[in-house]
Amino acid sequence: MTDSVDVLIVAPEPPSYAHPGDAGADLRAAESVRLEPGERRVVGTGVRIALPDAHAAFVVPRSGLAAKHGITIVNTPGTVDAGYRGEIKVCLLNTDREAAFEIAPGDRIAQLIIMPVTRATFLPVDELPDSARGEGGFGSTGVGSKTGVNA
Repeated sequence: MTDSVDVLIVAPEPPSYAHPGDAGADLRAAESVRLEPGERRVVGTGVRIALPDAHAAFVVPRSGLAAKHGITIVNTPGTVDAGYRGEIKVCLLNTDREAAFEIAPGDRIAQLIIMPVTRATFLPVDELPDSARGEGGFGSTGVGSKTGVNA
């Protein structure tokens, strides 16, 4: 049995899952948009939701749009908090250097993932405990290869 959560929704067409077991439900454009090369635009979906407490929705790119057309999301994941009741909009970016991309109402433009979230209690301390990673940040683990040499 799959866990599910009831989400109240107002939408011209509710998000839908393409396959059983999918994590993301497809969000569809509610308007026509032409994205020129390098252009970003906020695209409405017409979807408004009421999430239960201790849940959030995350708007993430569709892998097919990214791989085939260079369409991605600028603010990814976009976070929809449980208390938000406005329209979910998606800030799309056309990374293709040459081709414009046309979006029509009803086109699948992003995915919505609903997840339980935990609120943290932040405890101020003077020092943090050690860890194996320490303070290593961006690129600190290198780029591995089959030879074990990091770049």
